[in-house]
Amino acid sequence: MPVSFGVLGPVIARGADGGALALRGPRHRAVLARLVAARRQVVPVDRLVADLWEEPPAGGVGAVRTFVAALRRALEPDRPPRARPLLLVTEGPGYALRPAPGTVDAWRFETALTTGPEQEVATDTAARLADALGLWRGPAYAELGEAAWARAERARLTGLRLHAVEQLAAAHLAAGAPERSAAELDAHVTENPWREEGWRLLALALYRSGRQGDALAVVRRARATLRDSLGIDPGPRLRRLEEDVLRQAPHLDPDHADPTERVWDRARAAYETEVAPGAPSRLESTAGLVRDLAVTGGGGLARAREHRLAAVLAAERLGDPELTARVIGVHDVPAVWTRSDDQRQAAALVAAARRTLDRLPAGRDAARCRLLATVAVESRGVPAPGPGVPSPPPGVAAAREATALARQLGDPALLAFALNGAYMQEFATTGRSSARAWIGSELLELARRHGMVRFEVLARLVLLQSRCAVGDFTGAGSHAASADGLAARWDLPLVRVFTTWYRAARTAGTGTAAQGRAAYREAASTLVGAGMPGVADGLLPLALLGVDVLHHRDPRCTGEEEWGPHAPWAAPLLLA
Repeated sequence: MPVSFGVLGPVIARGADGGALALRGPRHRAVLARLVAARRQVVPVDRLVADLWEEPPAGGVGAVRTFVAALRRALEPDRPPRARPLLLVTEGPGYALRPAPGTVDAWRFETALTTGPEQEVATDTAARLADALGLWRGPAYAELGEAAWARAERARLTGLRLHAVEQLAAAHLAAGAPERSAAELDAHVTENPWREEGWRLLALALYRSGRQGDALAVVRRARATLRDSLGIDPGPRLRRLEEDVLRQAPHLDPDHADPTERVWDRARAAYETEVAPGAPSRLESTAGLVRDLAVTGGGGLARAREHRLAAVLAAERLGDPELTARVIGVHDVPAVWTRSDDQRQAAALVAAARRTLDRLPAGRDAARCRLLATVAVESRGVPAPGPGVPSPPPGVAAAREATALARQLGDPALLAFALNGAYMQEFATTGRSSARAWIGSELLELARRHGMVRFEVLARLVLLQSRCAVGDFTGAGSHAASADGLAARWDLPLVRVFTTWYRAARTAGTGTAAQGRAAYREAASTLVGAGMPGVADGLLPLALLGVDVLHHRDPRCTGEEEWGPHAPWAAPLLLA
């Protein structure tokens, strides 16, 4: 067996027979430990001198060379005179330790935390982590005092050990042994009261052991400890667990949880455990979740709108334009209303996208395309420049460039998003239904060929609108039916809002005034809780005004505020 080294406790070296090697004095062990901490890299002699003494002596370099010579004799006692050392080698201006694989306990410990079979079962995970924790014999680099390098390495390894304890507890929980998990965690949180994950796992283990009251008591003890010791409140995971325990959420009990809920809960827990707080990847993941949230229904759409801008602004603060571009561009949610529900937020998103475009490195064409498409979509409803301005509106220019870039890149998802932006910019003037129909047709073919269901729905709604514009209600009705079918199959509840309003418009156009007014009032009910306040506000009065005009009735006029943001459409009808 090769020589092995231990720093997870007092610094030791063991020979081929497993016996401890005589390392002589504390300075010898300090040199050896410093080289272990360097992980096979060369440590210059001057650096060793500075790390061994707070005030290096005049003969520090010579002393280090003496220590190294003694260590070499201890580590390779059978090496012939003047033969080249194999373990503690000289390279350039210093020394490096080159042990055999698997012979340093700290390195083995770190490897065990991250290395396991892809489909490892929970019991095997627990055994692997228990073996790794068994390598510890005491505090890391135990006798090396407060030297800066030792303090930093000790803190790093200690943090990993605490994380491993929590991973082991989680593995016991996954293996169906909550009592064992609770027993190990009780001492853990007592010794490390700032570890919120430890408190959370302990409360969960107690709950799964049938001790709901104790689980709640642990959460409340954690809250009091964190406030008294650190002046902070518990984080979201601990607060969420308390709420789940109080309502006896099914997913807390793996034996009774819905399979989907169980997969979601475990994946979420694994992500929050493995991905460090503050990591840029968290922002990207958040942006992806926000995108999916936006199509789940009214409450999801409203919350997505709030969280989306927060994620974008957080990404900007990190100072990485490529990260910001990804966070902005991932929100390729199909949009069909030609006016934003929140004009201020839309303006803030456009401004962020333009700032990011200015800072984006050259050659990032895909990121640039997404940012331009975002500008085109979010600047919908923005008035065009006044008469005599030769350039097109900024949104139109962004849509054109985004579409050209997407075609050049050959990316169907990018092209679909760019076409969405182009559609949004086709409402500045009348008479553009043929252009919108062309966009809808291309989008439909693209979405069906590449399996982009949400954009296929958008294409159907675009074609519905363009068919209505030329009075082709047979064609419009066919697209509405197709959109409803896709929505039912893929659980897209917001589609019903658009198709219901279309059918109300058809009833208003072909039936009596009473029938039209009733159809519009029914359609207005779909906007309750739909997360579209900018659309809902004033739309019903505008629709009812349309019925009055169509049937030559005296329109009601109770003041401009009744029409909300749709007053620009109502005012001409009232004047006429």
